[in-house]
Amino acid sequence: MTDANIRIPEEAKDRLAAIAAGEGLSLRAYLARLAETLLTPEERAARAEQARIALREWNGYAPSADERRDLDAELDRRLARVTGR
Repeated sequence: MTDANIRIPEEAKDRLAAIAAGEGLSLRAYLARLAETLLTPEERAARAEQARIALREWNGYAPSADERRDLDAELDRRLARVTGR
């Protein structure tokens, strides 16, 4: 496997290195493990679609695109209120 160089602020590198060391890993190993645990936007969208299908099959829940947009807006509003944003 070839390595890649990624430019990030020194403070971010130091923080990630400290987190990695706390878990007994090198920064390289920690970042490789982190990359394996995160989903790409496409993977997140596919999982969301699978969840919608499972909900529809389980209890008939099938919101329209407009209803999903309204629900997303409501969730965003509530999160903004809680986080003060």
